[in-house]
Amino acid sequence: MAQPSLTNAQWRKSKRSGDNGGSCVEVATNLPGLVAVRDSKNPSGPALVFPPHEWSRFLDGTAKGKFDL
Repeated sequence: MAQPSLTNAQWRKSKRSGDNGGSCVEVATNLPGLVAVRDSKNPSGPALVFPPHEWSRFLDGTAKGKFDL
């Protein structure tokens, strides 16, 4: 499968991230049919790409504590 173009991605990070030395993830939700996630310390590096419904499931699981240790 070809890597989708992230050229027009509008990256954002949580306002809660504050100034923690750059240890954040950034999310782009403005891309048609996908959501991209990357490491803010390496903006030119790789990104994880998800269909929007899978990203929603991940956020829901996170809110419900499904990934808590």
